[in-house]
Amino acid sequence: MRVISKKKILEAQVVFPESASALSAWYTVISKNDFKNHAELKSTFGTIDKVDGLYVFDIGGNKIRLISSIHFNRQRLYIRHILNHREYDKGKWKIGK
Repeated sequence: MRVISKKKILEAQVVFPESASALSAWYTVISKNDFKNHAELKSTFGTIDKVDGLYVFDIGGNKIRLISSIHFNRQRLYIRHILNHREYDKGKWKIGK
């Protein structure tokens, strides 16, 4: 799956240095696999949730959340946000908010 864009991962590693290695590990797994649907993602990433049409990954022992839009047919994952728990809980990242 192609991740759009790795730049957001690199920026988040600066903002969340305690989760930098977890972000790298997530990127490696996502980019080296072709997931066909949510069920396949769930089998690899047990904590992934689908919220308002977006896919939410818990990363670094649930320290940060990576919110993405995924087009399985094109094998593209678009990173929308990478947030800590407090930012995530505010809900401003949700579509239409």
